Amino acid sequence: MTRKVAESLERGLRQAIAYMDGTADLGQYRVHVPREIDVKAIRTKLKMTQQEFAATFGFSINTLRHWEQGKRVPEGPTRAYLLVIDRAPKTVQKALRAA
Repeated sequence: MTRKVAESLERGLRQAIAYMDGTADLGQYRVHVPREIDVKAIRTKLKMTQQEFAATFGFSINTLRHWEQGKRVPEGPTRAYLLVIDRAPKTVQKALRAA
């Protein structure tokens, strides 16, 4: 491994640690939320019915159906929430149960 690669890895690790322990300058980080979220694919991946998905994550069944039929699209914060559901569904469920 070249020195340049090693330094880059070390810098990345230091940044990750700072981010995780809360000492990072959050102004340097941006979150990418895709413009399009395939809600049906997320639900299918979780092996949930529309009813189960809506009830579990707090969506209206009608809203969920409209998203899946392409009649409406999730807006900014909802897209971010759906992205988190897609990547960490058990964590979201645990957080919602604790609320």
